[in-house]
Amino acid sequence: MKKHYFIPLFILMLSILLISCGGKKVMKTSQSFEPYKFDTSQYEPKVNNFAVILDTSSSMADKYKGQAKTTVAKNFLTAMNQTLPELNYNGELRTFGHDAYLPDRSTMRVYGVTPYSASGFGSALEGVQKPGGDTSLPLAKAIATAGEDFKSVQGPIAVVIVSDGLEMDQAPVKAAEALKSQFGDRLCIDTVQIGNDPAGKDSLEQIAKAGGCGYATTADRLSTSSSMAGFVEGIFLAKAAPKPTPMAEAPKPTPMAEAPKPALPSSVVLFSFNSADIRSEAYPTLNEAANIMKQNPDLNSRIDGYADSTGNEAYNIGLSERRAKAVKDFFVSKGIDPERLTIKGFGDADPVANNDTKEGRAKNRRVELKPVH
Repeated sequence: MKKHYFIPLFILMLSILLISCGGKKVMKTSQSFEPYKFDTSQYEPKVNNFAVILDTSSSMADKYKGQAKTTVAKNFLTAMNQTLPELNYNGELRTFGHDAYLPDRSTMRVYGVTPYSASGFGSALEGVQKPGGDTSLPLAKAIATAGEDFKSVQGPIAVVIVSDGLEMDQAPVKAAEALKSQFGDRLCIDTVQIGNDPAGKDSLEQIAKAGGCGYATTADRLSTSSSMAGFVEGIFLAKAAPKPTPMAEAPKPTPMAEAPKPALPSSVVLFSFNSADIRSEAYPTLNEAANIMKQNPDLNSRIDGYADSTGNEAYNIGLSERRAKAVKDFFVSKGIDPERLTIKGFGDADPVANNDTKEGRAKNRRVELKPVH
């Protein structure tokens, strides 16, 4: 008789355990992600306000690399939230999509507009519900509504759209163009694609282009601590002005010396294997170089591209030229006259590291900036 009582009791206890475990929701990033910690004494806000617009439409329920795209998106924003230092900016988190039968709730503000805090943003992100509904018109409405949210604020504004880019027409692009017209140079739009669908990539690139000064990237490219730090710095942060030093006694006059010539950053831009796409961690260096060239109109630049030794000579020369051209196109997008920029591809010539190792080949896939006065 005891055996008959034991079996139902065991099943009951097991059911209670499974229910209690299934009820816990924990937002977390990849186990390998360790957030980069910025020294806040070295930075100041680049923007006064930002809005994150998160896709919660039905296509985000689809799987990507074994996870629902909504989960991938929330993990990405959790990593961004853990990396972003708490400086003096106002933040907003807005979702779009939802249930197609609730058009009045096609976009909802779930956080802000309020002084940004990592805990507040994280709690709001954790509470985002499961996806459902359409994409295109709700995203257009979310972009337009963000403009209403920020119509009375002062200073620069950053808009970050996180979406798979699917099922879109030109409505979100037109909404982004209208938002840019509303705020002008005060506003930039960056997009982050969840997944790798080519049509989604094209839609999000058009939206970022409408913003005039942002970039289209993917969550896959921002999966490491260093790439996420570059993404956060490029959008939200600027180097703080150096603190004034005590006045010293004026030195005695010396013969007039020639003013030092401006120099471009010595850092090189590295690329992934067989790719001419600029990696996100390179943008802070490239932005610094573009600013130097703007401030010194007599300074020109030679852009030298290189490859590792994996391919044949002709292919490597072509690949290295494409890498150099990608950097040139970046400078031109920042307003640098293309006549001031020359490019050349050197293939696998002049390696800076041993091509026999994976690490060495990664260092050789590079572009170097050479000032020309």
